[in-house]
Amino acid sequence: MRRIQLPEPPSPTSRSGTPDIFESGVHTFVRRAIVIGNGFAASENQSVGLVRALGLSDKHVLYEKKLVPLPSENGVGAGLLAVLEADVKEIVSFARETYEKEGPLLVVACGRDTISTASSIKRLASENAFVVQIQNPRLHLNRFDMVITPKHDYYPLTPEGQKQVPWFLRSWITPRDPPDCHVVLTMGALHQIDFSSIRSVAASWHDEFAHVPRPLLVVNIGGPTRNCRYGVDLAKQLAASLLSVLASCGSVRISFSERTPQKVSNIIVKELGSNPKVYIWDGQGHNRHMGHLAWADAFVVTADSVSMISEACSTGLFMFWELSIANGSSLNSTNH
Repeated sequence: MRRIQLPEPPSPTSRSGTPDIFESGVHTFVRRAIVIGNGFAASENQSVGLVRALGLSDKHVLYEKKLVPLPSENGVGAGLLAVLEADVKEIVSFARETYEKEGPLLVVACGRDTISTASSIKRLASENAFVVQIQNPRLHLNRFDMVITPKHDYYPLTPEGQKQVPWFLRSWITPRDPPDCHVVLTMGALHQIDFSSIRSVAASWHDEFAHVPRPLLVVNIGGPTRNCRYGVDLAKQLAASLLSVLASCGSVRISFSERTPQKVSNIIVKELGSNPKVYIWDGQGHNRHMGHLAWADAFVVTADSVSMISEACSTGLFMFWELSIANGSSLNSTNH
């Protein structure tokens, strides 16, 4: 497995500083990309983070949506998704027609819903496109030029747990170790947070945060998942833990995600909403998430979201707090 150093944006007249993964014949850098989204912000954030790290601005990137909610019937959501496939033929034609002038087309997809589209582009335009699949496709990883996946997603089971998997399922569940050379394992999730973006965001949110009493503790609360279940008990413990550290904080800012259960947010608001040190964002107006990342002195992050934890780590803070559900709810400090 090779380390890949992402370059500064290349100039039109220079080919220096380009990662060797994109070398293709006489072309040595990528000038444009297509991001295939699945309709979920968390997945698309990873794809956009990658192409921006490669130096591609929005004017060089096309965005293809793949999933949209079906309209509701009689005021009730249908609970299904209409599959609006990104046009594979159109993307393949675009890659072929522009190859001689522009070089290989970078195609970045994230999430299981995008696997079939991305792999089809790879199959039909293997000489004209470089296809990157983010998150573990589980099967036939050689369908892509590169697979980028967090370690926890690539190794879903402990070695002892893998031994308990029936032999006919092992090729799907048990990953190859070590991974093939085109598989890149990351410690967390890809995202758009880096030193440059933090500086820019800090400046844009200066008027709102410059006079906030410090230290500023930011609390990001997600929602329960299959591997991280919580509810009222966690909300009560989180509220109690935050009340116990309020004396050492200048201010606390709390945000909920779209996945946060109403019963969890209600308890947090009831226990902390009237405290003058606490501000709870109600979801109205501009999303303050980026401002919080830029101005926070410490974080509390629920353990259900690898993306939120990864973003907090990337701010450069020495310490943040992760709300762990694994062996009983607790606030655990993590050096960074």
